[in-house]
Amino acid sequence: MESIADRLSAMDDLYFPRAIQPTAINPSQRKLILLDLLSRDVPVFLERYGPKLTHEELRQFDALKNNYEINWHLNHLRSVMNPTSDELRSKSVTVKNRRRAYLNKLICDGHYFSEDSMREREPYLHHEYLGKFQDLSGRSMARPGERWSETLLRRAEEAILVAKIRGEQQRLGVAERDWVGVERNLQEEEEEEEEEEEEEEEEEEEEEEDEEEAKEKRDADSAEIPVDNHKSTNGAQTTTVGHSERPSLLPAEMQDQMEQFTFIMQQKFLLGEDHEYLDYTKIDNDETLDDHWQREANHDAEEKYFAEV
Repeated sequence: MESIADRLSAMDDLYFPRAIQPTAINPSQRKLILLDLLSRDVPVFLERYGPKLTHEELRQFDALKNNYEINWHLNHLRSVMNPTSDELRSKSVTVKNRRRAYLNKLICDGHYFSEDSMREREPYLHHEYLGKFQDLSGRSMARPGERWSETLLRRAEEAILVAKIRGEQQRLGVAERDWVGVERNLQEEEEEEEEEEEEEEEEEEEEEEDEEEAKEKRDADSAEIPVDNHKSTNGAQTTTVGHSERPSLLPAEMQDQMEQFTFIMQQKFLLGEDHEYLDYTKIDNDETLDDHWQREANHDAEEKYFAEV
């Protein structure tokens, strides 16, 4: 008891009930609390601190195996430390069921698998399935009821996502003309060039009109040549700068793309690839999630019973 309490008391992250946390500040205080619990209630000690014990430390409790609660905790802790193949399979099934139950909760919540939320987690994947068919300029526009500071923040976040998408495109060797945002930049350049050309044309037309008026005045004064009231125009054409147009899909096709993207994101969650955003340890060990599958099993059993009657 002395050795076990001494080793555990040196752990900084050791759990203590909130009521006694103020008295568990240093190792010596924590050791006294552990020794007291060991002498009063071994089952609670094993439930609370058993996962932190070594194989050798667990053997010290074998002398108390006649106690049902203590024996149950010892068997459970050893099965976790050295699970059999059957226990591993059972654990795997349990984990899968709990993740599916949690997946249903996330779907019902409506936020985690919303398009914006999934795009934040996987910007490039979203671009491949949906983004390249959408107009990115709309994402930077102010929204009804939105403060200017919120609009600026959202634009900054959008710039980060676009940079991530472009970085992945560069890494994968995507042609520069197909980079996200290039179409928009080219379009802006075209618009600027068109505006410049229009201004130049207007200036040329004004100069021609001034020259025409001066000529007509000279002709009228001399009365030697009939006045020609028809104005001559330059006839310059606007050159359009070609660029790759954004592909478009029908609404039904976009919905199909969205469903495929959502399915992939849900599978990533089930496979444990969202560890950056979720604590899988809590999900996989949450026994309350078993209630969902118990209800499903009972429902299936009832349907089978009434079908056979």
